[in-house]
Amino acid sequence: QVQLVESGGGLVQAGGSLRLSCAASGIIFSINRMTWYRQAPGKQRELVATISSGGGTNYADSVKGRFTISRDNAKSTVYLQMNSLRPEDTAVYYCNTELARRGAYWGQGTQVTVSS
Repeated sequence: QVQLVESGGGLVQAGGSLRLSCAASGIIFSINRMTWYRQAPGKQRELVATISSGGGTNYADSVKGRFTISRDNAKSTVYLQMNSLRPEDTAVYYCNTELARRGAYWGQGTQVTVSS
């Protein structure tokens, strides 16, 4: 059974930092791409950052230079370090992975609220 469990969200002032974690189970974590998405109220879910099995990363333009995605294969965990947070970063953040022939899996989400 595949499970993705996010943690680390919360309320922070603009300019502050948070680190999100996503612990995975039920998959061979080291061979899977892991991705963070977010969804703000009234908006579509958008890709924030992704990291390949080899550690290659890509970011949405809106978070480049502020967010860093990383992974610890020994802990089957992917992280999202978020610095210089802005009110527009307020959203529910979701962890995602896609498995061949099994489709996409999502965590339950963690709320990030940035106050101005």
